[in-house]
Amino acid sequence: MRRRAVLGVGVLAAVGAVVRPLPAPKRVAGCAEWGARVPVEEQAVVLRRPERILVHHTATENVLDTSERHAFELARFFQRLHTDDRGWGDTGQHFTISRGGVLLEGRYGSLAALRQGDRLVEGAHCPGQNRTSIGIENEGTYVSEVPPARQWDALVWLCARVCRQYDIPPTEIHGHRDFYADTVCPGDAFYALLPRLRADVALAV
Repeated sequence: MRRRAVLGVGVLAAVGAVVRPLPAPKRVAGCAEWGARVPVEEQAVVLRRPERILVHHTATENVLDTSERHAFELARFFQRLHTDDRGWGDTGQHFTISRGGVLLEGRYGSLAALRQGDRLVEGAHCPGQNRTSIGIENEGTYVSEVPPARQWDALVWLCARVCRQYDIPPTEIHGHRDFYADTVCPGDAFYALLPRLRADVALAV
């Protein structure tokens, strides 16, 4: 059984007020599908399972465009930003979720590693956690707003899949700020929902 929040004025509201089956997204769009560039350097693969999931927000505009086209453009934007401006070699996070709930592979090789279930690609999403955690970036700024329902549903589904594949307990879902003091990520409003996220994922695993 899954728990889905009630949608109110485009954002998640009355979380937990309605109970019904959670629709699983059809797929995670891989790097080739959204038009990723070849990484400028080979990504290191850590030959062990990650220990936790770190939830991020992109701190970008809370756009109304929920299309797949927009999501693919978003993925290309972050790859350029992280590669060209920050020198990270590729997208920093392992996965990205658009406000429309489109699931995207971020760092090259992350989806293949998830399918294998015994390794992860070293990320660039949180100092000290890049070899031990899966980073999931959520489009938007959630300091005072909360994620839209479709984005929330996709996040629950993806977290549940990651937890199943890697045998991560849902209690090991954390916010970026839990391991990096110099950030408010994933935003105060989103961070306050992490207990609900853990509970929803526990039901979905």
